[in-house]
Amino acid sequence: MPVMVLTSEYVSLNGIDLSEYARKAELAVEVEEKDVTTYSSAGWKVVIGGLKSGGLDCEFLNDFAATRIDSIMWPLLGAVVPFEVRPTNAAVSVSNPKYTGNVLIKEWKPIEGSVGDEASSSASFPTSGPVLRATS
Repeated sequence: MPVMVLTSEYVSLNGIDLSEYARKAELAVEVEEKDVTTYSSAGWKVVIGGLKSGGLDCEFLNDFAATRIDSIMWPLLGAVVPFEVRPTNAAVSVSNPKYTGNVLIKEWKPIEGSVGDEASSSASFPTSGPVLRATS
């Protein structure tokens, strides 16, 4: 059984590779569950898929120097930007698919943590429009 350990995930926002800052990137997609049960369903619930949505949850090690992650993310607050994530930073292939789309940069936590913690920033970005999967 093939297994994989994530050691070199690729994370890009707004066309900028942020992998060097990322320590977590989690893409989740889902579809609404719509109840279409009627009296003719003999007491069984009947559901169909509705609208699709998704989210990209990231955790970054922060860097406040000029041209580093905080100065990249801060101006994006409120913008819808393209994203790309892949299991590894290797070329896109059938064993390393890329997932792309757009996300709303709805939050940025420039300072997060307690005494003695590393300077990190976690954020959740909802998708805007379709999420695509490609192998080439």
